[in-house]
Amino acid sequence: METLCVVARADPVDKQVITNGLQAMKRKVAVIGEGLNDVQAFDQADVSFAMGSGKSVARNKASMVLLDNNFDSCVKAILRGRNIYANIKRFLQFQITVNFSILVIIFIGVIFLTESPFNAVMLIWINLVMDVLGALALATAAPLPSAIYEPAITDGTDILSKVVWRQIYGITIWNIVVMTIIIVFGRSIFNLEYELTENASNTPAK
Repeated sequence: METLCVVARADPVDKQVITNGLQAMKRKVAVIGEGLNDVQAFDQADVSFAMGSGKSVARNKASMVLLDNNFDSCVKAILRGRNIYANIKRFLQFQITVNFSILVIIFIGVIFLTESPFNAVMLIWINLVMDVLGALALATAAPLPSAIYEPAITDGTDILSKVVWRQIYGITIWNIVVMTIIIVFGRSIFNLEYELTENASNTPAK
């Protein structure tokens, strides 16, 4: 099965055997057809494509219908589907990284400064930027051509892999270091002239 490239004049039984064989090898199978003899293969495949000019039975059984009867549309559909998965993964990575950074900074501020460096208004603005602007930026990201060569997503696939978690931890540590330096040495670094008040929630007096 691994060395099989082309099957000429395949009948419905051949399509079912090939589909079952590839699925037994833990492969994701997509079947493209247009006639009544493709319906059984459609039922067994992970995803099925029917030609727009094909039989109505095939169109009703298929996962997607190619209205332009173009095989290239199958590749575009797979690419767009994988891009949605990739954008969800990027958004989760962004959200978790920012939330981890803020939580740790608040924890450090409460311990060493006896109060949080962020007040309620600041946290609202941070969440607004995270949820609205971040979602818009990542949701409209165009798919990368290399996504078509990535392995198919299976039921046991984790959305956030070990590599992504390492990136989250690394960027979180970097954010914590930068924010800690700004909180402790920000007044001297940026030449800010103000005096600390008893209540940090009030506007600092000069």
